[in-house]
Amino acid sequence: MQNELFQYACPTTTAIGWLSLAAVAQADLTRGPYLQDSTPTSIVVRWRTSPAETSRVVFGTNFNSLDLTNNDGQIVTEHLVTLTNLQPDTRYYYSIGATNTTLAGQSVNYFFRTHPLSGTPKPVRVWVIGDAGTHTTDQIAVRDAFETFNGTNTLHAWLQLGDNAYDVGSDTEYQAAVFDVYTNELRNAVTWPTLGNHDTAQLSDYVDTYPYFDIFTLPTAGEAGGVASGTEHYYSFDLGLVHFICLDSMTASRATNGAMALWLRSDLAVNTNRWLIAYWHHPPYSKGSHDSDGESALIEMRENFLPLLEAGGVDLVLSGHSHAYERSQFINGHYGFSTSFNSTNIVQLGSGRETNGLGAYHKPDGLGENPIGNRGTIYTVAGSSGQLSGGTLDHPTMYFSESALGSLVLDFSSNRLDVIFLRETGNVDDTFTLIKDGTYPPLLTNPVALPDAAFQFTVLTRAYRTNIIEATTNLVITWTPVFTNAPANASFTFTETNTPGDPLRLYRVRRQ
Repeated sequence: MQNELFQYACPTTTAIGWLSLAAVAQADLTRGPYLQDSTPTSIVVRWRTSPAETSRVVFGTNFNSLDLTNNDGQIVTEHLVTLTNLQPDTRYYYSIGATNTTLAGQSVNYFFRTHPLSGTPKPVRVWVIGDAGTHTTDQIAVRDAFETFNGTNTLHAWLQLGDNAYDVGSDTEYQAAVFDVYTNELRNAVTWPTLGNHDTAQLSDYVDTYPYFDIFTLPTAGEAGGVASGTEHYYSFDLGLVHFICLDSMTASRATNGAMALWLRSDLAVNTNRWLIAYWHHPPYSKGSHDSDGESALIEMRENFLPLLEAGGVDLVLSGHSHAYERSQFINGHYGFSTSFNSTNIVQLGSGRETNGLGAYHKPDGLGENPIGNRGTIYTVAGSSGQLSGGTLDHPTMYFSESALGSLVLDFSSNRLDVIFLRETGNVDDTFTLIKDGTYPPLLTNPVALPDAAFQFTVLTRAYRTNIIEATTNLVITWTPVFTNAPANASFTFTETNTPGDPLRLYRVRRQ
């Protein structure tokens, strides 16, 4: 190595000595910073440099006085620093660098917010992109639309639904399609990805040698909430009142007795959060660029995992793979081919929109217990964040489908979930709301039309709770109780009192 004479000044003396050029050269920041594996009291900060250097994160809650430091003296190019003993639901500002240098930060634009404590009724926003990693103007347009829509609002987390970097998921492709594109999001919000077929170069080997596993730091020991999975292939995490479950539909066993299914059963069994969201790459229902009637990964996820998730009370399932947008009705219990779907699988009719149709979807609330199972789920295919690839888009489970670029924005506020499909143009083409407020449409069985034009049905209710049946002829008007002491049994029969010529009534059941 070439050396040169180096002169330096001290307060009381001047000295001349030999110093290697490598010792004074500052490393270049070539990736990041980006945030990983967040919990209420910790977070992982990662970045890459060339050449290798030590690691240092300076951070604090006051931007003008970053008073905390975490150093790692190892000389590395892949930097990973875990910050611990943080305060929940708190904004921290930070900078990254080496022992005596700063590579990025020292700006109000470098910050993160720790997760709220599990079970805390804190409003949170989540961004969802699928099949985004095309490194095209379409991908950029979807990103720009979200950044404009979100403005200065806090993004608490963002999900990547697989095919995060085309075509083979190489490190170089991840740099171009993820790190060079989502710079703003990566430095402020934690991303929680799942594996797609392009992230493994179409391979289905269950190994940790894909670049994906070197790039991301994901929970394996239950540190972010839920049950320890022991693998980064599938995992769960909590964000306030929301429990997220990420599955690997690409390389993990999709069998009902496989390791992933066994872990899922355990994770569902201990979850007490109000909201349950699951996501993976291959959609259980789709007639986009992929057909859920004809591909084994899609069929097996539908047949083997939906029964577990629906019994566990899942509210929303997110997938990609098909390069279109599809959103289901509020459904339950359909695990076969599309031709077998029928009206008995619909839990509540309508759009789920409060501005038209029959209004928001409603579900009973577990009220601190395990979520109540089999009371309705919405399924979305959001694989159009980077490209479009056609399809018939006519799956009978779907309420709304279109070939359009975009992403999903999820807003949780206590007992309310609002979801929008945000186009790359900034338009909102679809929206729905799910409310857990103790009111929900009665699940009807054995309907009988009586001779006097009245109607009799059996209501499936929640055991050991008091149930009140309410009716309305106009959704704008307050609901009126029509049966106020329904027994706390598994079911009971109710006969309404309409007479010929009375207007149409809508019914719901409220729990006390």
